[in-house]
Amino acid sequence: MVGVIDTGGACAEWTFPAEPDAARSARHAVRDALRQWGLDPALVDVTVLLVSELVTNSLRYTSGPIGVRLVRPAVDGSAPPRAPALLVEVSDPLPDPPRERPAGPDDEGGRGLQLVACTARRWGTRRGRTGKTVWFELPVPG
Repeated sequence: MVGVIDTGGACAEWTFPAEPDAARSARHAVRDALRQWGLDPALVDVTVLLVSELVTNSLRYTSGPIGVRLVRPAVDGSAPPRAPALLVEVSDPLPDPPRERPAGPDDEGGRGLQLVACTARRWGTRRGRTGKTVWFELPVPG
């Protein structure tokens, strides 16, 4: 891990080097943060899986640092009227947005964005000053 930017309050944020163990490091950091927040174990597992897929995609196409950010759902009534959601963002320096592609039954890759699209309540990408962010929201049971 290059650095822990923040893990307190309603947000947790890390930067990982684009090295082979980045996905594993991100999985551990995300799992620990979500468990500290007391979120449902099933939500933790799904979030860890999707973060792992997106970090792996970033590793495949970029050589720069990979950012992971979690935004905890509001618990004080300040959330919008819809059900609370966990916001997850994975950023990298490559400006090109990811593309969903069909994966055949024997393909080793091509399922990460499909998993995000099928699992998340909402998801998307946005360009930043120095790259892009892929984000998704997962509904929080409760």
